[in-house]
Amino acid sequence: MEPQVTIKVRENGPLLITGPVKLFDHLGNEFTIPAGKETIGLCRCGQSKNRPFCDGAHKQCGFLAAEIAVKPS
Repeated sequence: MEPQVTIKVRENGPLLITGPVKLFDHLGNEFTIPAGKETIGLCRCGQSKNRPFCDGAHKQCGFLAAEIAVKPS
């Protein structure tokens, strides 16, 4: 069975991606993910100095986003 990729939306924070992923820019260039890194955080606030990766800037800029998944009825 192949490893599963999970994406977690952090309240007022980044998207946390866990699993074997590759990340590409709009031109098809691959971003380097450090070897052995099992989870990466992707910026949602737009203030990271290391975009598309999160650097914690959301804590200082007042970013608010608390989306929750609606449970099916």
